[in-house]
Amino acid sequence: MQSFKDKVAVITGAGSGMGQQLAINLAKENCNIVICDINKKTIQETEEIIRNYNVSCTALNLDLRDYKNIKTLLETTLKNYNKVDLLFNNAGVVAPSSFLNLSEEDWDWCNDINYNALVKLSRVFLPYLMKSDEGALINTSSIFGIITTPNNTVYHSSKFAVRGFTESLAMELRDEKIQIHSVYPGHIGTNIVLDAKFDKDFLTVENENKNNPDSNQITLQEFGSTFKDTGMNPNKAAKIILKGVKRNKKRIFVGLDAKVMEIAQRITPSHFMKLIPFLNLLIFPYFIKRLKMTRVLISIAKSRKS
Repeated sequence: MQSFKDKVAVITGAGSGMGQQLAINLAKENCNIVICDINKKTIQETEEIIRNYNVSCTALNLDLRDYKNIKTLLETTLKNYNKVDLLFNNAGVVAPSSFLNLSEEDWDWCNDINYNALVKLSRVFLPYLMKSDEGALINTSSIFGIITTPNNTVYHSSKFAVRGFTESLAMELRDEKIQIHSVYPGHIGTNIVLDAKFDKDFLTVENENKNNPDSNQITLQEFGSTFKDTGMNPNKAAKIILKGVKRNKKRIFVGLDAKVMEIAQRITPSHFMKLIPFLNLLIFPYFIKRLKMTRVLISIAKSRKS
């Protein structure tokens, strides 16, 4: 893809994080934007930012678990622009929990947003993307769609599914002019943990922590804030994704941690978690930046053993 100028891009989960930064960076390149998010306040904030650029912006407050809203997104895009060139399936959530403690409701909530909505969006938008001279479908999986960790079964399941769906679709449409991309972010500083649905026993609640100053446990707010503060800047992540789209990279890895974990998994599929700390030493500045997050992860491990 040569340029984003005068194209129409649809971005889900654009209220904050990578979705918001994708919208801003595309607007800077004179791309018209259609953005949506379940959070009405944050999608309006993104819209206000985009209004500073000389492009058209349509903002919708939608819950994409409802198929009617997916149809609304498509119909509004075509009504306003008569075409669509890029679809960024970026919206995502997480529900950390042991599998046996995870409610069916939270399982469905995570899968419906991360995977089912993505597939439905791809299905309805693809015929129009394929009409574009330079169309692209960009689906966000995760490095957790390649490696696994405990107490994250639903997130891994949904992101592995996105990976399989997207990479199979890319092979299926390899003779068509449309670009299909699978994105694998590592640790990006977004609100995904702050907005997560945690198992009630995963971490202590804030009041319990205050009443027990000697506790090794941390609050959900501290965990989410630390995750956001120590991750890659979403603006940098968005730039990497857009650069990958321009270069037509089928797999787009975002962050050194994502690349390191993917390499470790390929080298030793059964013991990759033991290899990752040593590989991180090769990228020392990155390793230093994550020391604060390491404290949080150790605290979580201790709390789950107690």
